[in-house]
Amino acid sequence: MKKEYDFKNIEENLLKEWESSDVFKTEEKEGKTKFYVLEMFPYPSGRIHMGHVRNYAIGDVVNRYLKMKGKNTLHPMGWDAFGMPAENAAIKSGVHPAKWTYENIDYMRKELKRLGFSYDWSREVTTCSPDYYRWNQWIFLKMYEKGIAYRKSAVVNWCPHDMTVLANEQVIEGRCWRCDTPVVQKEIPSWFLRITDYAEVLLDDLEELKGNWPEAVLTMQKNWIGKSTGATIRFPIENSTAVLEVFTTRPDTIFGVTFMALAPEHPLTLELAKGTEQEDQVEEFVNKYLTMPAKERNIVEEKEGVFTGRYAVNPLTGEKIPIWVANYILWGYGTGAIMAVPAHDERDHEFAKKYSIPIKPVIKPVGGEWNYDEKAFEDEGILINSDGFDGLPSSEAKEKITRLLEEKGFGEKTVNFRLRDWNISRQRYWGTPIPIVYCDSCGTVPVPEEDLPVVLPENVQFTGMGNPLSSVEEFVKTKCPKCGKEALRETDTMDTFIDSSWYFLRYCDPKNDKKPFDKEKADYWMPVDLYIGGIEHAVLHLLYARFFTKFLREIGLVDQKEPFKKLLTQGMVLKKWIKIQKFLQIFGLTEENTVGDIYKKFGINKENSTKIEEFLEENHLNINDNAKLLFEKLDLPVEKLKELEEKYGKSDKMSKSKHNTVDPDEMINRYGADTVRLYILFAAPPQNSFDWTDSGIEGAHRFLKRVWNFVTKRADQLKEVEYSHQDFKNLNEEDKKLRRKLHQTIKKVNDDINREYQFNTAIAAIMELFNELTSYKGNNTKLLKECVENLILLLSPFTPFTADAMWREIGNEGFTINQKFPEHKEEALKEETKEIPVQVNGKLRAKIVVPYDADEETVKKLAFENENVKRWTEGKEIIKVIFIKGKILNIVVKG
Repeated sequence: MKKEYDFKNIEENLLKEWESSDVFKTEEKEGKTKFYVLEMFPYPSGRIHMGHVRNYAIGDVVNRYLKMKGKNTLHPMGWDAFGMPAENAAIKSGVHPAKWTYENIDYMRKELKRLGFSYDWSREVTTCSPDYYRWNQWIFLKMYEKGIAYRKSAVVNWCPHDMTVLANEQVIEGRCWRCDTPVVQKEIPSWFLRITDYAEVLLDDLEELKGNWPEAVLTMQKNWIGKSTGATIRFPIENSTAVLEVFTTRPDTIFGVTFMALAPEHPLTLELAKGTEQEDQVEEFVNKYLTMPAKERNIVEEKEGVFTGRYAVNPLTGEKIPIWVANYILWGYGTGAIMAVPAHDERDHEFAKKYSIPIKPVIKPVGGEWNYDEKAFEDEGILINSDGFDGLPSSEAKEKITRLLEEKGFGEKTVNFRLRDWNISRQRYWGTPIPIVYCDSCGTVPVPEEDLPVVLPENVQFTGMGNPLSSVEEFVKTKCPKCGKEALRETDTMDTFIDSSWYFLRYCDPKNDKKPFDKEKADYWMPVDLYIGGIEHAVLHLLYARFFTKFLREIGLVDQKEPFKKLLTQGMVLKKWIKIQKFLQIFGLTEENTVGDIYKKFGINKENSTKIEEFLEENHLNINDNAKLLFEKLDLPVEKLKELEEKYGKSDKMSKSKHNTVDPDEMINRYGADTVRLYILFAAPPQNSFDWTDSGIEGAHRFLKRVWNFVTKRADQLKEVEYSHQDFKNLNEEDKKLRRKLHQTIKKVNDDINREYQFNTAIAAIMELFNELTSYKGNNTKLLKECVENLILLLSPFTPFTADAMWREIGNEGFTINQKFPEHKEEALKEETKEIPVQVNGKLRAKIVVPYDADEETVKKLAFENENVKRWTEGKEIIKVIFIKGKILNIVVKG
């Protein structure tokens, strides 16, 4: 008897059962193959979005599938819970960051459970909890012991009003994103991690990830680390004991240096200009660029600079070289100074042309000429105008010139990296306190391990001005761990990327209060076999996690060199939207038309003489905003907007500002969690982005209802049926065809999941099987039971609620995740006969049924016996017969 597909009750009841039975709980099982599947954990912002749903659904299918395949899987979830949004909420609404964060976590946990994700919630990790960040502090102290953590002054974006450091992303057009105060560059003491010590191994070990990580991510990491081989060269400064040190990958161009260029932040910039006629100009120039964030400096198009009034000396020629300060030289990259060779570097060429600086070519193209006045020649070539080195190819000259510099004591061969040490200091409250004390007698003193964690105080005022921790006297004032005298705590907190750099290890042993995790447990589970997340984390989170793993390996906590064996970067969920201008254009309207004209276009019997332009202004709608706003305010039919969106809309990442978001909660309430899961997994391969459409999710829901109706209608009949594979030995042709389709589908689903997790094609195969099942006219109930049972198990990783409910409807007990995932039977795949097309002179004349493995002679015999083939070949000379086994027979005749 068919039952209604009441997905709400089905899902609610099964959620309770799954939770009460701990069906997803995991523990180490020696002798059983493990698989650790992990999605990047979310920031608890309050609600999950469709990007989250897709990411977690991918991991959930992998976990459920492998668990059913007999693997011992680990699939945990936690919260990347420190960060600015919680502190901003405290400033804006007076809600303590902890309260805001934990309330959001509670809500989001319910959302994730509602979607049926198979997480072992007993391993939940929350990074803002002292029992987690205690180990951030412990790892920091270990790094401090090894000299990896250190303190030095650094130039940062500084808001003088809020008295805090700002990330580049928080500087909008040179102003503080929150208070709109002009941002300045300021040098303040900060804590760093010496990630540069690991640059070579981080680069080298990328080779081990080839084939398992996307090539784009490997390339981004390689470029971020940025290894380059060249020479460090020291240029003496005229009338000074100081030298100007530069790094160059082109020592072969040293004879073409016509000026030196310093970054505005370079320590020598202001010092060199002192007492010169240019001192005021240099100071003004430096101040201009010190107030410009590094991010904006990177995109400055016009080259600008000022002569410092001082000269360097070319160590190989003795020539005086003017020293300039230039806006295109960045402090923190290389040495913050360059030897400028305008003939062979386009940026130097542009600068030299602007300021009439000589351009001296020292490399010529092989077998050609070059107009150096028009454009720089940047390739390698043959040396010219290079005393003693003329005629040498660049590659040879680099080595010989570097050797000469070494002999003269002016330089040496150098390997340089673009990677810079990691500044982890944040002048914020909601982060891990840095476990350091400052004592007048003892200096910088680490907090003893037995005193960890250094806990964030709760009685903090959030004014938005400066670091909230600095004003909490009972936190700042402490005793020196060494001498017991009065001392001050460090009030900087750690960058939140620290939290996510090792959380995957904590999941292996989340309740350990003696150490970050037990090595044996980590050795059992690590590395993460499949890590799923956005490509936007390619060079920060993923690089830092690799760095932490290598450090923890050095101190004996892990054996693995790399944390993530395979990386899957999922595509985005997009949705189309229409700008109001585009909407008006579609209907041949402009702002000059009236609202009544829009009604007429839709056949709505309303009058409104208000100009569209006035209506938009009255309702505070910008003309570039989403058309959905206009539809809502004018009470226009939403169905029409859907049509317009699909036809004319622009695909874009879901965003509240574009009004093109889709609320997961709303979709779950309307269609059920299984429908949302099925649609988001079926819409595209995991690595590809796709457009969310209403028709797509409605189609997924219709499919699940059809399957439910088909199964429940036959449930009473199938409950009583038992079968074994011996029952399928003597089937008729129709039964054989259905059983063959079943086992072909089982094989394809397994193949597709194991082949780069191609869930969309696996689901398509299941849908094809279901269509075949619904058209089956036979009455073999044992075969029907085998098909239905396997159909349910095939669907189980994708739609677990519906699968579990149908599993019970047909007389089974328990949960599908505890069943064995279907394996195909080879004998069921075999076809006894095959239909072969027969052509005569390339035109189809017949289709003949032959034995499945029929050879050419057998097929020819059967073909020539066919009446239609006889009609087209009798009495004609046969020139040749073309046979492709299992595919086609083509008879070529004369006349």
